[in-house]
Amino acid sequence: MFSVKQGSWDQLQQDAKLIRELVFISEQNIPEQDEWDDQDAISQHFVVYEQKQPIATARLLVNNSVGRVAVLKTYRGQGIGRLIMLEIIAYAQAQKRPSLQLSSQVHAISFYEKLGFSIQGDEYDECGIPHIEMVMPIGLHSL
Repeated sequence: MFSVKQGSWDQLQQDAKLIRELVFISEQNIPEQDEWDDQDAISQHFVVYEQKQPIATARLLVNNSVGRVAVLKTYRGQGIGRLIMLEIIAYAQAQKRPSLQLSSQVHAISFYEKLGFSIQGDEYDECGIPHIEMVMPIGLHSL
């Protein structure tokens, strides 16, 4: 059984950092200095747990950007990414945010499209990984 917690960086930092270190720094070889920024302290964080074990994380920035969406490798393909994104979308709807945007790794485009995001702009490189901007209007979207 999976549960999702949301909270500040102070509340969820330990679990979110663990997942991001494993997925982005170890698995995807993103330099540590590129992973950590000043946005963590002012973002809303989401962590998915299986019992007490943290298995996925994401953050929602003040500017309506979703970022650092990461699911531990052994848990991928089980709907956990969708679960955390639905939590973020519901949170954004409750806050009456106008839209959400994110920078998707190109391989994940169809995942985000199924949630209601659409491509905006051209592909670009971030930390050696092809990305593309995606956006979803919140006011018009219902799940």
